[in-house]
Amino acid sequence: MLQNSTLKFLKDLKKNNNKPWFEKNKSVYLDAKEDMDRFVEQVIEGFGKTDGNIATLQPKDCTYRIYRDVRFSQDKTPYKTHMGAYLNKGGKKVPTAGYYMHIEPGKSMAGGGLWMPQAPELNKVRQEIDYSLTEWTKLLGEKNFKKNFAGGLDREGMLSRPPKGYDDANPAIGYLKMKSFIVTRDFTDAEVQSKTFLKEILKTFISMTAFVQFLNRALDV
Repeated sequence: MLQNSTLKFLKDLKKNNNKPWFEKNKSVYLDAKEDMDRFVEQVIEGFGKTDGNIATLQPKDCTYRIYRDVRFSQDKTPYKTHMGAYLNKGGKKVPTAGYYMHIEPGKSMAGGGLWMPQAPELNKVRQEIDYSLTEWTKLLGEKNFKKNFAGGLDREGMLSRPPKGYDDANPAIGYLKMKSFIVTRDFTDAEVQSKTFLKEILKTFISMTAFVQFLNRALDV
């Protein structure tokens, strides 16, 4: 489980998102970062037994810096108020489908898939879904997948018209209009701090293994 002090740090940071406060509380941040890294290490160790591509990762390959890039943002607050980790083949900088966990007071979640791929990769996924629709719908309908991701695929940002090369009569058109292929499961603060949190994260990731593998197969990785 993650420590209460880690969530408390993130709550306090949201209220005091400025450099003087952060520098004054740097040691608290480092403790929270160590707590997160330790948890991610346990996730890698446990889930690596299911997905061998994950087994060789280190926490530094998966976790993100707390410092925001504000160069092109109207929001100039310097720090992220969450901690996240992306587990995939090659680490977080490689644009393949994978597994994501997000820790933020009141907004924690786990899930993953493929978010906003570039046009060549998006076309590959659409083609694979079109060719393998029966397999795709079967894995989306798998019992544990549906249990963990009751809301199904995130449909935000879908195309209003069919993508080039497809038409509305295509039985897969509802999926072919998507620009991302993502599923998520929410966790309460109490669940994040419970002794069963690691077990639940592993169950969540295991239930979506076939989903991630399908997407990566489409990408030829």
